Amino acid sequence: MSLTSNQKKFLRQRAHHLKPVVIVGQHGLGENILAEVDNALAHHELIKVRVNAADREERQQLIEQISAQSQAEQVQLIGHVAVFYRPAEEPKIQLPR
Repeated sequence: MSLTSNQKKFLRQRAHHLKPVVIVGQHGLGENILAEVDNALAHHELIKVRVNAADREERQQLIEQISAQSQAEQVQLIGHVAVFYRPAEEPKIQLPR
């Protein structure tokens, strides 16, 4: 799934008011964290995840792992907070074309 710049802009606007629903702590990514991300994406489609990593490279690796394993598209990254989008079987968010 690849999002256009227009669709990413739309999703960033929708995600602005959201709070992080999943927080990746010092223990990194575990099956519980990935299951929580998967459940949140299935229910909300658009979520924020806070990644508390020591350095930038580690944080980027964790975000890429989340995106790959949850089959979600990374919409935005600001500091320690990443926004992910994955359409549900019955999409609630209608993306612009």
